[in-house]
Amino acid sequence: MKILEINNTEDAKKEIAAIDCTVEGVNMMAEKAVFRVVKLADVNTKAANILKQTMLSKGGEAALSRHCVDLSHATSDVILMATLKQYRMVIPVLLMQPWGLKKIAADLKTLLGL
Repeated sequence: MKILEINNTEDAKKEIAAIDCTVEGVNMMAEKAVFRVVKLADVNTKAANILKQTMLSKGGEAALSRHCVDLSHATSDVILMATLKQYRMVIPVLLMQPWGLKKIAADLKTLLGL
């Protein structure tokens, strides 16, 4: 048993193919094997709450300040945690949302190379 160091989809494809998985399986699973943690600064608390809900709905996670629940602060830093596949599902949802989430979606797409 060992922990694999998978930093990108090419690493993932190589490792998955190495166990004699089908080409279709390799392509289907590669983005599920790459996990990214992204920190956002000074996100509107309403947007942070939508980020949390959206990430959870797609199987990811978002850590945000406790002040987002009661909107007692205007902004919060946010830490997003998800696979590339989950980010790919989250981004289109964020593109439809207000409070700066369209820009966050575009920035995530660029940052993650999606």
